[in-house]
Amino acid sequence: MSETMQTIMERRSVRKYKPDMVSKELIDQVVKAGTYAATGMGNQSPLIIAVTNKALRDKLSKANARFMGQSEDFDPFYGAPVVLIVLADKAHPTYVYDGSLVMGNLMLAATEAGLGSCWIHRAKEEFEDEIGKEILKSLGIEGDYEGIGHCILGYADCEPAEAAPRKENYVYYIE
Repeated sequence: MSETMQTIMERRSVRKYKPDMVSKELIDQVVKAGTYAATGMGNQSPLIIAVTNKALRDKLSKANARFMGQSEDFDPFYGAPVVLIVLADKAHPTYVYDGSLVMGNLMLAATEAGLGSCWIHRAKEEFEDEIGKEILKSLGIEGDYEGIGHCILGYADCEPAEAAPRKENYVYYIE
């Protein structure tokens, strides 16, 4: 079996992290994989914002919990020290698919790098809110971007879950 296939089959969502910060080298490696995701007509509509600043990470967590309907004490990022925010330019008709492919590449690259990851939703709500608008403004990002997801990263503080059995009739062949 190829290493790529092995990584795909071993990837799991991690929901418990050690507080240890991930090195910039590993973050850069994961982010680079995201930049090589397929995009509609090669337009590269997504952006990735890598958040390692604890104060901003915690502010995002509180906002995410609020949009989730949880108390601000709940951490939807499960203690992960790194949040990779994926946004995509709504001017491109494939922007949601483009951003989703970036998220997939990020999670696979994290697995290959020995990191845990998980796709956390509500980036759309965050970037329609003042918190997201402030982040974009602070980075000088202009345009009409939609939050696609947060890829949280860190060192897993739990054993990987077993893969669920693949459902029957997952694939149909027409020959």
